[in-house]
Amino acid sequence: MDRKIRVGAVSYLNTKPLIYGIEKGMMKEMVELVIDYPANIAHKLIHDEIDMGLVPVAIIPELKEYHIVSDFCIACDGAVASVCLFSDVPLNEVETILLDYQSRTSVRLLKILLKEHWNISPRLVEATEGYESNIKGTTAGLVIGDRAFLQRLRSKFVFDLGLAWKEMTGLPFVFAAWVSNKQLTPEFIVAFNNANRFGLTNIDAVVAQNPFDAYHLHQYYQDNIKFKPEFDKLEVITLFLEKLKAYR
Repeated sequence: MDRKIRVGAVSYLNTKPLIYGIEKGMMKEMVELVIDYPANIAHKLIHDEIDMGLVPVAIIPELKEYHIVSDFCIACDGAVASVCLFSDVPLNEVETILLDYQSRTSVRLLKILLKEHWNISPRLVEATEGYESNIKGTTAGLVIGDRAFLQRLRSKFVFDLGLAWKEMTGLPFVFAAWVSNKQLTPEFIVAFNNANRFGLTNIDAVVAQNPFDAYHLHQYYQDNIKFKPEFDKLEVITLFLEKLKAYR
């Protein structure tokens, strides 16, 4: 390719270790980095506005061509901490759920869990910016990313979607993966893996660069998020996508 590879990444704390190397100048001759929230990065990849992105895995079937191109991803094996359903009341008292507008995978995962794990059927409402202030009474809300850490300080009940999936299936979960919409060279993928790995070997520096008081980032990066999972991420993604077929 006679231009830089356009790489999209989300603007959340969970991506900071993966893009740290690129932000520090690694691959600067090869990569143009685009930052946005998950649904927008997904849109850009689907419409070929970027060549590769850290995208919600739920959008993979929408791509005409796709390649999972890195050893690294955003996954969990139990509680993920930053993708949760928040409520003032127990699940069986929830009447309405406000759905986060920033992530397709999390919304679709929630729908699976509501039916197959929690066995409840609340009204689902697509939310817009600022909806967190309406999470009260019998109205719950799905909140993802950095805002979820802040919501953890406000809501009485916190239902972690990563933990719920683990309870239901016994398996880990992959929220986002590095996916390209075209074939990339092996040399690029090796260099990209090295850039991802650089941040994970410099977690103290990543935390120092991203001060955050609402949650302990060392815990988040080392316990909650599995950046290079030991499990077969393709197996987990395939199961999730298979379940999604019933929730179109």
